[in-house]
Amino acid sequence: MDILDAYTAKTPSPQNILDIFPGEWSSRLPAGSKLVTAPGQAALFEDARIDWAADILGGFAGKNCLELGPLEGGHSYMMQKLGVKEVVAIESNSRAFLKCLCIKEIFDLNAVKFRYGDFRSFFGENSARYEIVVASGVLYHMLDPLQLIKQMSQVSDKLFIWTHYYDAAIIKARPDLRSKFRALQDVEKDGARYQWAEQAYNSALGWRGFCGGSAPTSRWLTRESILNYLKASGYNRIDISFEAQDHQNGPSFALCAQRT
Repeated sequence: MDILDAYTAKTPSPQNILDIFPGEWSSRLPAGSKLVTAPGQAALFEDARIDWAADILGGFAGKNCLELGPLEGGHSYMMQKLGVKEVVAIESNSRAFLKCLCIKEIFDLNAVKFRYGDFRSFFGENSARYEIVVASGVLYHMLDPLQLIKQMSQVSDKLFIWTHYYDAAIIKARPDLRSKFRALQDVEKDGARYQWAEQAYNSALGWRGFCGGSAPTSRWLTRESILNYLKASGYNRIDISFEAQDHQNGPSFALCAQRT
């Protein structure tokens, strides 16, 4: 790349901002915006899962929230639209973080503070509490997903999680998925036994728009392990929705966990 290629002669516009990252977008922008992101297939700016979480958790209006892995700011945008007081959104992928700043500029997300860094380190140094923690699309990207649940449980009594999970019967029946996974393992945490399976990202690491974890592999908990560890962490109300055992990337569900 010649440094002069970094300049534009176009009239300033929001679309110019998005075009800084050609072919790297996972999200499509709100239909009324008339803005284009490529390939931009995920409807994260108009996501029914966030509307559902708002209904279950008593709304986002006036609340201080923590968001883990905002990706491209779609859920941050929705929370601002729903009246959140403040969102601290932590992103460790530098290109995703810069895309979040683009979205913040385009949509004037003045209630959102995007932070560049690893949220696992943030938990180790942070003593603040939050009324809601939003963790959509991050749990299954962790090398230690149980530790992430524990960290979230230490800062909030209300969690929204969307995640894939490991189901041996489903994954073994799909040639496109089974080659990515190693055998199911038992693991002990806080005196109890849970299960996860390691998966490898393989060729996905070659895309500049990659939005997975920070290591070549991660571990997917079983559905039962996720729910059991949340219950062991004191969450006595767990609502589940958007279950998709036939999701193209593997079985998934959304949940709201609360201590009541």
